[in-house]
Amino acid sequence: MSYDANQRAPYGQQPPSDPPANGQRQPPADPFAPPRPYASGRSYPSPPPNASRRPYPSPQPNVSAQPNVSAQRNVSAQPNVSAQPYPPAQAHASARSYPPPPPDAPPQPDGRPSSPPAKRKKPRWPWIVGGIVLAGILGCAGLFVAVLGGAGAALDRLDGNTQGKNAAEGKMNTPIADGTFEFTVTGMRCGVAEVGDEVVNQQAQGQYCLIDVSVRNVGKSPAIFTDISQTAFDAGGNQYSADSGAGVYANKEFSSFLQQIDPGTTVKGRLVFDIPRSAKLKSIVLHESMFSAGTKIPLS
Repeated sequence: MSYDANQRAPYGQQPPSDPPANGQRQPPADPFAPPRPYASGRSYPSPPPNASRRPYPSPQPNVSAQPNVSAQRNVSAQPNVSAQPYPPAQAHASARSYPPPPPDAPPQPDGRPSSPPAKRKKPRWPWIVGGIVLAGILGCAGLFVAVLGGAGAALDRLDGNTQGKNAAEGKMNTPIADGTFEFTVTGMRCGVAEVGDEVVNQQAQGQYCLIDVSVRNVGKSPAIFTDISQTAFDAGGNQYSADSGAGVYANKEFSSFLQQIDPGTTVKGRLVFDIPRSAKLKSIVLHESMFSAGTKIPLS
């Protein structure tokens, strides 16, 4: 195969070469493979002097193309004198100036600069509801403290009344009033083992002390005298409550005692206390009710 200097291989392929001596065909070159350098040591003949390219002839003007003399300027087209130029556009009174958009703000469709979004106002109702709830909590706390303070004072006063700390001092066989009742202690008998009769009776755990009392209603309305609020104290300061069950057996002959007392009426009866055999009562505190201060009467 002879070499032609003007023959060039496509880009990416090697120039044609002589067939191998053994007559075998070589596989076609990969068009995407990078070009390989020419084989070293191979000489190519220089092209002849007249092998240079001939310049292309310059184009000749088309003499046949003549200007169209028939196309004359339309002299009849005159400018429209009635068309007056529009006055310059005036700025609209309501036109507002927009602040410069932020760098990352997208342009608006109408070409105006995009203004930053308006800040959303925070709702006020959570603050209002929170204030109402807080006021309610504070009010309940104050009421709770006031109730506890009042209840504590009432409990302290009730405890003082029960222990006879607030009671007025009295004497035996001397009337003394507490509220609507006037009390008179006339006697005491201790060492009783049982109360009642031979058929129905009640035994004492230690010994019974029977205290004779007269009660007069000095108020203006009927009132009930009970032995629930009546207490007695021994020499050691121990407090004893009246035994209501034993009081029923001990007051069989005083049917009007521990009942409703009309105004101006006086009833007599016995208060029963179950105390140890070694104890000795020193005083008794009589109350109109558990909320009254009471009267303290010595028993010795």
